Amino acid sequence: MFITTVVADAFATKCYLVAAAEGADCVIVDPGYGVADQLDPVLKRHGLTPRAVLLTHGHLDHTYSVTAIEAAHRLPVYLHPADHSMLIDPFSGLGDEFGPQFARVLGPEWAWRQPHDVRALGDGDLLALAELELRVDHTPGHTPGSVMFNLPGDRRAESYCLVGDTLYAGTIGRTDMPGGSRAQTLTSLRGLLRKADRTVLLTGHGEDTTVGRERVENQFMVQAAAWDGTGETPQTIMGWRPGQRV
Repeated sequence: MFITTVVADAFATKCYLVAAAEGADCVIVDPGYGVADQLDPVLKRHGLTPRAVLLTHGHLDHTYSVTAIEAAHRLPVYLHPADHSMLIDPFSGLGDEFGPQFARVLGPEWAWRQPHDVRALGDGDLLALAELELRVDHTPGHTPGSVMFNLPGDRRAESYCLVGDTLYAGTIGRTDMPGGSRAQTLTSLRGLLRKADRTVLLTGHGEDTTVGRERVENQFMVQAAAWDGTGETPQTIMGWRPGQRV
């Protein structure tokens, strides 16, 4: 497995290039702000040929470059239908706090162009792309259409999972933006808990992590394990320490 990243010029969003090996076909996952301008030298350096763009969710910091990359390389774009509205109006999913932040980065002259070849993802889908087989988990909570992409392992990891903004090392993505839900996120995390501890979690921002680490060090994974989905949704516990029960 060959995995490399291109970090966006805003919000440090991580775009992943994933291939069976260096010098092979690849998929591009979550191309954020400025990634289109950085992409070709990285593809050339590693001998990669892009075959598709995969989106873990529809937030603009993960989709900004999708139309330019689609047009330059004639690629299909894959996104869960629950987030397709964000490809029509990218500010619809950002909310009153994040939307103005992005507007300041973009400036008044910026205009959005929708990608044309958008294909729907569904829970449990198996995607055979770029000599890879990726399994899709629908994991709503950060957005209604958030997904994770599962990949087989190699000598470094039992398996890989591109988790987008559903989970970060030690925490979770925001659930207070339009369409977000803390309860849905905790339910989605229960799926991660069923994965092997040596599964590497490739996050949308910050450091990568593993299921084993997050199982004991992430309060929200601990809450997901303890909560049966009924009653009041667990909230953040101030002062919580890794390994502590909830």
